[in-house]
Amino acid sequence: MKLFPESAPVQLEFDKIKALLTEHCKSEFAKKKAADLRIHTKKEFIETELQQSHEFKLITLNAQYFPSDYVLNLTKDLKLLSIPGAVLIGEQFVQIRKLALNIQSIFRWFDNERRIAYPALTKVIQDTYYEKAILEMLDEVLDEYGNVKDNATDELQKIRLNLYKKRNELRRVFERVVARLNKSGYAADIEESFSNGRRVVAVFSEYKRQIKGILHGESDTRKTAYIEPEETIELNNDIFSLENEESKEVQRILRKLTSDLSIYAELLTTYHAIVGEYDFIKAKAKLAIDMNGELPTVMDKAHIELVNAVHPLLYLYNKKSGKTTIPLSITLNDKNRILVISGPNAGGKTVTLKTIGLLQIMLQSGLLVSVHPTSQMGIFKQLMIHIGDTQSLEFELSTYSSHLKNMKHFMEVANGKTLFFIDELGSGSDPNLGGAFAEVIMEELAHKHSFGIVTTHYLNLKVMANKVPGIINGAMAFDEQNLLPLYKLIIGKPGSSYTFSIAERIGLSPHLIKKARGLVDEDHFSLDKLLNRTEQDLRQIEKKESDLHKLVKENERLKKEMTVVMDKERHRQEVELLKQQNQVKEDRIAYLKDMERKLKQILLEWRKAEDKSEPIKQMHNLLFKKKDEVVTNKLAKKVQGKYEEVASDIVVGAKVKLKKNYQVGSVKEIRGKRAIVQVGLLPMSVDLGDLVVVQEKGAEG
Repeated sequence: MKLFPESAPVQLEFDKIKALLTEHCKSEFAKKKAADLRIHTKKEFIETELQQSHEFKLITLNAQYFPSDYVLNLTKDLKLLSIPGAVLIGEQFVQIRKLALNIQSIFRWFDNERRIAYPALTKVIQDTYYEKAILEMLDEVLDEYGNVKDNATDELQKIRLNLYKKRNELRRVFERVVARLNKSGYAADIEESFSNGRRVVAVFSEYKRQIKGILHGESDTRKTAYIEPEETIELNNDIFSLENEESKEVQRILRKLTSDLSIYAELLTTYHAIVGEYDFIKAKAKLAIDMNGELPTVMDKAHIELVNAVHPLLYLYNKKSGKTTIPLSITLNDKNRILVISGPNAGGKTVTLKTIGLLQIMLQSGLLVSVHPTSQMGIFKQLMIHIGDTQSLEFELSTYSSHLKNMKHFMEVANGKTLFFIDELGSGSDPNLGGAFAEVIMEELAHKHSFGIVTTHYLNLKVMANKVPGIINGAMAFDEQNLLPLYKLIIGKPGSSYTFSIAERIGLSPHLIKKARGLVDEDHFSLDKLLNRTEQDLRQIEKKESDLHKLVKENERLKKEMTVVMDKERHRQEVELLKQQNQVKEDRIAYLKDMERKLKQILLEWRKAEDKSEPIKQMHNLLFKKKDEVVTNKLAKKVQGKYEEVASDIVVGAKVKLKKNYQVGSVKEIRGKRAIVQVGLLPMSVDLGDLVVVQEKGAEG
């Protein structure tokens, strides 16, 4: 994208966005890419970058793991690997091994399902492959800490085995020497040390001549001497020689490993770029999460349709402060290409202008933008801005001269793929003359089908906006009662500057305000007053509409709550009914189980008993119990209607009622605690406690 002036990204604060992005980068590769972030014009490239950021954002928000943990800066090591004759050391191989492991994890992460789910992220690795031979080559020679393994070669294994034996022998001999010197009282407190890689014994200096060996030096106080005992000199020589052989063999192995690995230098460089690319994409995703960035629809033409857009830096600042950022919605298309924003100073005109400019640059840089995802954003080939005082001391140009110079450039190079932003068009000159030139500039830019936003206080620009095809009016809302800007963009109508209203509210002398009004053209004043009144009427209508919308929402909420309550009550009743039904079923099951148990018991008794009548009677009582209960209840009512109980002793001949079945009979005989009662034709033996004396109602006792 062509930018005018060169400082346009800085004026739109794009440099601050890049700084925030760089903070999220871990690798030098990603940091450099963030610092050199380019603004592109190819739809395919922009869409891929945006989709990658969006997919990684989804991974992050869903708390999925992505293998991008390592921070690898191996540019120098990989360059060295490709140089013939170069030798890498163990630590460098460890870093290359980490790179190979990371790539292995990335390729494993992208299984068939994830390749379908995250196609944009898959593109990063689609033109390369995973080479397992790199890890095998490294693991065959080195351990995980970068040390050459004993079995890397037969020669190294032989050298290290001899070293192990010689060191053990040296240890045993040295321990004998130290023990002898300790016994003699010659050994110092530290007993032993190393000097120039050789094992030496520490003795008191006054005894140094009594010990055979090589003197390697003395302590700073001259009280301790360091001597290599005569018995260990040959062993130390052997060990020193073996260590030199080991070092040479290790160096030879590392040189061969470097040479063997160099055939994959280009592939490893690609791996390094892949890891850095994913780190960069991850940083873009984190930045998007911070500033509530979303993926809009990208169109390959000049078009702007922002829904609930906010300035990302203002959003971050307000989020820290706990404030709300007021969003704006705007549409610029083939029919309405240029928006003229008017309204009082400090009302948010410049912020609106900068918001749209910054979001457009961010989008074409592959960054998710702070808009609603239903937004649609086009692609522009060039972006031009004129914001603030651009007076040039170097060329001795006045503010207005510099302004006209920039406008000249705008009109000369603008086309249908241009997006421009002009803050305070025509300012810095006589209002009438400046306004006239502003009209000409606006008409020319409209004629060239350029897209842009212009802020102004000129009434003539407000008037012409809806008359010239392609130009529309917009205003920043203002609370006249409290003299506070509302930072809300309203499309379709111009805004008042509230010059006299502000003067009145701050208490300026009425006669001065009246005098100023007299100096203003009546039509000019009437138009501003009309705009003022129209805007305030619109505020009231919007407030009533907002209140109505709240009431409707509250009504819907209450309706939903009532529906929930009714559903809960209906559910409760159904549950209660089911509980009752289940209880009946449970009681029935319990009754049947009890019946089954009793029948089995009676059957068992029937088999054992000689007299079968008693078990049969029990079975009869058990099976017909409920029926008997029904009959008994009917009989009880009948008996209660005919007889009444009498408080007297049971004697032979008395009429008695059986408490259990309400049958009435006469006592024929009393046998201890039982009585023989004649009920109809059947005599029965009944416990006296189950009988009560009765007489017919109306009969005398």
